[in-house]
Amino acid sequence: MQKVTYFSSPIGILEITANELGLESVKFENQFKVPADIHFENEQENQQENPILQQTIIELREYFANERKVFTIKLAAIGTDFQKNVWENLSKTTFGQTLTYSEFTKKFTDIKTIRAVASANGKNKIGIIVPCHRIIGKEGNLTGYAGELWRKKWLLEHEGSILF
Repeated sequence: MQKVTYFSSPIGILEITANELGLESVKFENQFKVPADIHFENEQENQQENPILQQTIIELREYFANERKVFTIKLAAIGTDFQKNVWENLSKTTFGQTLTYSEFTKKFTDIKTIRAVASANGKNKIGIIVPCHRIIGKEGNLTGYAGELWRKKWLLEHEGSILF
């Protein structure tokens, strides 16, 4: 059964969904509307009912406090086998490291799949935890990020990989 909770991060409110198998999504508030009847104080009930939500909140707090560089939460990503492979490899990118789309594609698959890799990267629903923000444009520019480019910039600065 899917459970939802909300987390107030330094870069906005996150909606976090999980089921008994793992984490399904971490979305920035600009991608959804928080229901009027939801209050953060009441979300502890959902967290207690789902240990994945509890662990996600703990690990996100640690990440934003510079106490965590690797996430250990079990994932339950929904997508094609190719997309899941891309997301799994995104999770292997090192904290503080960025790769261009072509570098990432060459490292983990065939360069001919670069467009499919970019598409899968863009469809990642588990923001921050599956660090799609670490993939940048060819010239080092910040390109496409569902959570908006200012957040991508903030995350990369937070990780010390890019200083603007």
